[in-house]
Amino acid sequence: MDSKAPFLSLEHIKVRYLDKTLFESVSWEIGKGEQWAVTGPSGSGKTALLNTIIGKFNIINGGIRYHFYEEWKQQHTITDPYFSYRNLVELVGHHHTFRNLSNTTTDFYYQQRFNSMDADNSPTVTEYLGIMEVPVLLQPLKIAPLLEKRLIKLSNGETRRVMIARALLQYPRLLLLDNPYIGLDVQTRKDFSRMINEIISNGTTVILATTPREIPDHITHLLTLENGEITGKYTRSEFIQLPLPEEEIALPPMEASSIAALVKHREITSFDTIVRMENVTVKYGENIILDNINWEVKTDEKWALLGHNGAGKSTLLSLINGDNPQAYANKLWLFGRRRGTGESIWDIKKKIGFISPELHQYFTSRDNCLKVVCTGFSDIIGSSRQVTPEQETIARGWLNVLGIESHAGMPFKQVSESTQRLTLLARALVKNPPLLILDEPCQGLDTQQKTHFKKVIEQLCEHMPVTLIYVTHYEEELPLQVDKFIRLSAGKQV
Repeated sequence: MDSKAPFLSLEHIKVRYLDKTLFESVSWEIGKGEQWAVTGPSGSGKTALLNTIIGKFNIINGGIRYHFYEEWKQQHTITDPYFSYRNLVELVGHHHTFRNLSNTTTDFYYQQRFNSMDADNSPTVTEYLGIMEVPVLLQPLKIAPLLEKRLIKLSNGETRRVMIARALLQYPRLLLLDNPYIGLDVQTRKDFSRMINEIISNGTTVILATTPREIPDHITHLLTLENGEITGKYTRSEFIQLPLPEEEIALPPMEASSIAALVKHREITSFDTIVRMENVTVKYGENIILDNINWEVKTDEKWALLGHNGAGKSTLLSLINGDNPQAYANKLWLFGRRRGTGESIWDIKKKIGFISPELHQYFTSRDNCLKVVCTGFSDIIGSSRQVTPEQETIARGWLNVLGIESHAGMPFKQVSESTQRLTLLARALVKNPPLLILDEPCQGLDTQQKTHFKKVIEQLCEHMPVTLIYVTHYEEELPLQVDKFIRLSAGKQV
């Protein structure tokens, strides 16, 4: 294979999306046999670059040459008039686009995975992929054990593998992977790197957006981006000689008086125990998801909930957050009260501030950031319920405390990932909840943004009374105040 022959060329492209210029003049050539990683801070343009290559954004100057498509046309007889380079390119993002089986509802809803009847409305992996047996092409993905699982029941890592399997079944010449390591535990990240290496070995060209710390072995070249501009093109050996990005970040101290003013109307709690579980077990059919869990969380404690992908962490949180109906079949106390003794799901939710990647996935609101924060008062995803002037003042106050008040009027889906995550944190805080659950809150953030988020949580813990449950696969993300740990493995407490 001639490594100097071009595979893909971007020639002085100017790209716009809606009313924003994403790239002014970007040029980049990928040679045959080269495998590239694209890295840079959050908001630098990594995802936008992949979307441009696959044809989702408008190129208003310059152009892209798909040399592999031109070669394909010379080697194959094409009878389909609609066949184009798009048939040879697949993009796997970090949000799934799964749909239900029924004609009445198409999109998954947040609590669906925990409701067995509605979960059955989700296709199995076999139905989604359209295969009965695993072809050799997919063997590196370890898909066979997943074939009978419902899509809605898959863990983060399993979901990513199934999405890549679907893409590979189209036999692409070019596979684009957008932040494929997001949400994966340590072992799954290692397995994933081996899987990407095998995909490359089988002849597929790969371009992936990732962090500088997670580069698969078979990647030969790296492109760095910042603010929509290319800042460097490197061979792998050149890139690994570069210093890693600086992690330290200085934050102006939060005004304790500002936080005190926002929490002054907080309801006085009369319970000492936030969560108590006795021999809690959750199963679906013969599948045991949680096995005999005993756990007690007292007021103002700071906990880390740890475990591999599929260990049962999301199911455990669903019991606490009121989303799982199997709570009624177990010995579970929340905020000093046994579940099933007359309290409603809304009685529970009003005492909990919650962030998770799944919540982010299902938050499709077109509202601005301020309105998104205000939905925290009603606990309904995407609710546009009218808020009072006092509630709006509180919402603006939290945006100000978190340093993103200037984004209040901007559409939620058009601000950076880190601003979206801080907006959802403000949404979780507006009720002054006694319990704050942060489920992988730094997923998708770059190194500096993770450091910033961690410091924000540490300052909040210093200045306000709150019980914290923090879930992460990266223990360095844990706030300093976290001093209690529970770890799950295959549904068991370890």
